[in-house]
Amino acid sequence: MTTIIYLAIVLGIMVLVHELGHFLAAKWCGVRVETFSIGFGRRLIGFRRGDTDYRLSLLPFGGYVKMAGDNPGEEPSGDPGEFNAHPRWQRVIIALAGPVANFILAFAIMTFVFHFHNEVDEYISGPARVNYVVKGSPADAAGLRSGDTIVHFDNAENPDWEGVLRRAALNMNQTVAMSYLHDGQRVNTRFNVNVGKTTEFNAEAMQSLGMVPTMQDAPIGVNEVDGGTPAQRAGLQPGDKILAIDGLQLRSVPALLAYLSDQAGKTSTLQVLRDGKTLTTNVTPEIGDIGNGIKKYRLGFRPAQMPLRISQLPWGEAVVQSVQENWKDSTMIVEVLKRMFTHQVSVKSLSGPIGIGQQIGAAARDSVWTVFRLMAMISINLGIFNLLPIPILDGGMILMLIVESVIRRDLNQQLKERVYQVAFVCLLLFAAMVIFNDISKLGWFAKLKP
Repeated sequence: MTTIIYLAIVLGIMVLVHELGHFLAAKWCGVRVETFSIGFGRRLIGFRRGDTDYRLSLLPFGGYVKMAGDNPGEEPSGDPGEFNAHPRWQRVIIALAGPVANFILAFAIMTFVFHFHNEVDEYISGPARVNYVVKGSPADAAGLRSGDTIVHFDNAENPDWEGVLRRAALNMNQTVAMSYLHDGQRVNTRFNVNVGKTTEFNAEAMQSLGMVPTMQDAPIGVNEVDGGTPAQRAGLQPGDKILAIDGLQLRSVPALLAYLSDQAGKTSTLQVLRDGKTLTTNVTPEIGDIGNGIKKYRLGFRPAQMPLRISQLPWGEAVVQSVQENWKDSTMIVEVLKRMFTHQVSVKSLSGPIGIGQQIGAAARDSVWTVFRLMAMISINLGIFNLLPIPILDGGMILMLIVESVIRRDLNQQLKERVYQVAFVCLLLFAAMVIFNDISKLGWFAKLKP
């Protein structure tokens, strides 16, 4: 229920801001707005003020601004308040205003976040140092070893871990150029971003690559020990720090879990720091649930919080950082779209309302600040998507207006109507495909597959 509420709020804000952009631009240009609707379909509630019916409609995933005379196939009546009665440059401004409003919203959200509470895992923005390499993984095949630092990945030079993850997400199941430093020597090789059948680059896909980041320099801290577990039988206590396992200095729970999986349940030797003294104990891991129904070898303790970097920038610096972050996200989205057309990225990686709801739910379980960051990303996505040169979308309208400006006459109204009808059907099919992608990623659906 919390996820549904968050989803309704987030999508509601996205749609409201987008349509408000069109609405304000139309009013500024003197176009008469007949309907301002959040949602599609039957009108549920609303009110009328002036010429405009402000309404909330039955289907909540979207919205629209209905302007006088903005009907494909309808001949102009000569009414100066109609959309088509205005100069083309004004109509382009009205079409652009919706996506621009989404970009402004993303900018405002990230400025707010950077000023009040920007929280990220410390290791994400640091050097891409590898803590552990899973046996038989793509990282192992590329020659990576514990302690190596990735200095080139795909087309990114000296990337941080965020950069590596972004480039890996763009190159799923493809081979990219990679360089890393091993004992001070640069090694140039190729890396196969083999994530199997998955169409979404998530934590599980990252683990399948086999390179576990160095998430902290300090040992793993023990916050709580679960009863009846290998950790309790080995004598671990809250406040302990795990210095090494079988002589390996693993600095995160993901690295520890990966090592235990490679050892397939063998007994290991732990070096533990307690009250300034180093202790040695043996532990035999057991298979258990590590979360989300995933079962792996585990010890049974709850770790201390990983180091977080929390910054509160002055407004000026927050604005600059917001511009940089949104530009980075925008270029990433554009590159994903390009790679879809060249079949380098699968369309199955797209998310619809269900997928977005899952992301929002996960963000909500983290913190409200994570929700804000996700809102900014969704807003940029919505703005860029609507700028695609597809009829019905804002970008399609802008393209038609540019064509009409070049040929210096309006396109045939019947032709426009047919184009919009075909585009509408294609958009519905596209929406159905994206929703099916979302459903096919759900756990219960996967169990139904042969």
